[in-house]
Amino acid sequence: MADPLSADALVAALREEGVTLVEHRGWRTHNRNGAGPWGPVHGVMIHHTATSGTESSVELCYDGRSDLPGPLCHGVIAKDGTVHLVGHGRANHAGKGDGDVLAAVIAERALPADNEADTDGNTRFYGFECVNLGDNRDPWPAAQVEAIVRASAAICRAHGWGKAGDTSVIGHLEWQPGKIDPRGPGIGMEDVRSRVAERLRHPAGWSREAPPSGQDKEGEDPMPKWSLLSTTDYARTVRPGEWTTLNFNRAHEGGAWVSRDPQPSILVGPAYYTASVGVRVRGLAAGQEFQIRLAEYRERDDGGYERTGSLPISSPVHDAGEGHFSHTWTGFLSGSRKGRLRVEVLSNGEGEATVDWARAETLYWPA
Repeated sequence: MADPLSADALVAALREEGVTLVEHRGWRTHNRNGAGPWGPVHGVMIHHTATSGTESSVELCYDGRSDLPGPLCHGVIAKDGTVHLVGHGRANHAGKGDGDVLAAVIAERALPADNEADTDGNTRFYGFECVNLGDNRDPWPAAQVEAIVRASAAICRAHGWGKAGDTSVIGHLEWQPGKIDPRGPGIGMEDVRSRVAERLRHPAGWSREAPPSGQDKEGEDPMPKWSLLSTTDYARTVRPGEWTTLNFNRAHEGGAWVSRDPQPSILVGPAYYTASVGVRVRGLAAGQEFQIRLAEYRERDDGGYERTGSLPISSPVHDAGEGHFSHTWTGFLSGSRKGRLRVEVLSNGEGEATVDWARAETLYWPA
């Protein structure tokens, strides 16, 4: 349980975490406190605006709509990573959600499925709206996702949240049944929580000492590291409805391809990355959906690995026969418990499909 931060304390926390701020007109006294309480607060909620354009999105979130008065959040996060503060106090962003989810947030334990709408979230959560169409095609730039992480970490740090876990930051889709936000290429709440947890292990100035964008203290841009993995003489059967991990048995090193033992991991954390994966699939039926995702794993106490999350899924549909599919993701892979990144595929048809070639190219910045 915590009282909300004052406007001055919120600004100080965000700036200390390295967030670029714009203070919108009158935001410090702009709220819906007359409609109900704000606080005690327990976490941060992330949304997408379902709009495009920074200025119009900020104005919408400040003013609200005819059926929903503003502010619609406390801050609007633009695609360039700038956070526009539009309200301080109760805001119309969360609506009613699942009380079991709130209990999990308070206890900092794994989130249950949201299947009820019995608890007022506007009282309990800080809210950030992020400029994105939410159509699952509009991409989330790395700068915008990093701003989400920094802003969330700033609030968690100020309140002392995140000591027992990293579930103080949730998406609207994890709170209210039927909601889908945030979604789209480059955003995933498991990834956001992992990065917030990593930041909270360091002082607030950590990002300025080793920023994920690759910019160093002198303002120079060091080159990222590069990894290129592929397969040869390879066939991986993909059974309907089962996520199947791909293994890579070639690596490009020293200007040439070299063989290696087949391995599923394409990256070991901690690192910020952009990864592009391509696969060739045979045996698809007309209209059959084939899904590709990047999945995060960590080591268990017994030495095995367990999946801890995944990035947004690419779901192409092919006419029939052979398909070449590719997708690109941006994210952060925690180094906690030997974090690993793997490529997984799934076929939604009735029959088996076969992946006979795959390639994973990754640019990454060790954190």
